[in-house]
Amino acid sequence: MELSLLKSKLHRVTVTHAELDYEGSCAIDDNLLRIGNIREYEQLHIYNITNGERFSTYAIRAEAGSGIISINGAAAHKASTGDLIIICTYASFAEAEANLHKPQLVYVDSQNHVTHTAGQIAVQAA
Repeated sequence: MELSLLKSKLHRVTVTHAELDYEGSCAIDDNLLRIGNIREYEQLHIYNITNGERFSTYAIRAEAGSGIISINGAAAHKASTGDLIIICTYASFAEAEANLHKPQLVYVDSQNHVTHTAGQIAVQAA
């Protein structure tokens, strides 16, 4: 059996650009790609905390250290500069692999610079 699990998450990053007249995709600071274990051209699922939109696109590289999170092309209708979003990737794992898997969770400050990382999400309390 194959299971689809969260591979990586960039939590509460801030959209710095929304470029309608761009080829498409989501440009992400190269440092965030590297730390988040996200490959260029990898499929992304984006969840907009600010307006509730959910969409998929793919990653492209933005300048390292720039803090850029640019929503491009048609997806620019779904996010605006200043919106808070969550960017996730998923991967398929065999059941034995799934038992050992830990996602790469990346948390940032208001400038999209990494504050800390984790390998699990805390249990939600009642």
